[in-house]
Amino acid sequence: MVMGGAVVHVGAARADDNGNLVLQLLERVNTLEEQTRDMRGQIDQLNNQVQQQNATLSKQIADMNFAMQNGHGGASGGAASAASTAAAGAAPLASADGAAPAKRTAADILKDGNAALLRQDYTAAQADAQQVLSGPKSVRQIDAQYLLAQSLAGQKQYRQSALAYYDTYNRSPHGARAPSALLGVAATLVALGDKASACQALDKLSSEFPEPEPRIRSAEGIYRKKAKCGG
Repeated sequence: MVMGGAVVHVGAARADDNGNLVLQLLERVNTLEEQTRDMRGQIDQLNNQVQQQNATLSKQIADMNFAMQNGHGGASGGAASAASTAAAGAAPLASADGAAPAKRTAADILKDGNAALLRQDYTAAQADAQQVLSGPKSVRQIDAQYLLAQSLAGQKQYRQSALAYYDTYNRSPHGARAPSALLGVAATLVALGDKASACQALDKLSSEFPEPEPRIRSAEGIYRKKAKCGG
């Protein structure tokens, strides 16, 4: 990082490493938290609507079956069959053997989210990530936060993505995702044209993880060139 023409070495104090990067990103924390609360409210509202629709559909099918069993078949039977077919194509109420469909675990949701990311369905990946993040606290939420950052970057929402990447790092500064998260911060800041802050993120990466995986080291070098980092 170049300041006032002088090169600040990578081994500077942690507070200096954060520098302007933290100040810029923390300003966006409140906005992201508000967006998350709004999203959770929308998800809860949607779940309530789905539950009400399923309950209504179940009652209609039960009424038709009752009518058939009491000698009111004929046209009602055809309607019941059509309703059953429609129900099968709508939100699953039960499996073929009558058992309730298995609830997706956080691992299942993340697997689906990463698959969506690979096929560049970034909105689906974002939705899966947010579903895990809105659920019970667990180690899976670090992976979900990283998936959220990736999905936002895929949608070119670079400011939100930079914040999401930095939040991934903050959740587990010494975890397996931390080096990739700092690299993601740098990449999104380069995309935003904020080369000075990108260099700060890369300096932080090399300072805290002096021996990263080869892929991280290689990408770090690429982004240093793009950001024209000194030193």
